[in-house]
Amino acid sequence: MAKVRVDNDRLIVEIEGLDKLWALRSRLEVPLLNVRGITADPGIVKEPKGIRAPGTHLPGVITAGTFHIDGERVFWDVRDPAKAVVIELRDERYARVVVQVADPRATVALVERAIARSAA
Repeated sequence: MAKVRVDNDRLIVEIEGLDKLWALRSRLEVPLLNVRGITADPGIVKEPKGIRAPGTHLPGVITAGTFHIDGERVFWDVRDPAKAVVIELRDERYARVVVQVADPRATVALVERAIARSAA
């Protein structure tokens, strides 16, 4: 699972617990200006993941780490698809960040409000 927060016009995604080991990463940080949007999307886990490099993928159990698909890098950390959010990025190492959060609706609202404030 991940915690998503906004601090000083930066989006911070912190990977928790053993997921740090499976994802081979503990934190992602990007400027809010590079966040194109965020959605709650439980169906994302049914889409092709691409080539794992490096990371962990056990279908139906966990998808974590960096995956390459269609010329893009996508970061994953999902065990429970019902709690997945997709963060779309531009001009960053990852084109998308797909993570499981405790409350997808609250996370989407938090990030959308922060994006709106930074654009104003």
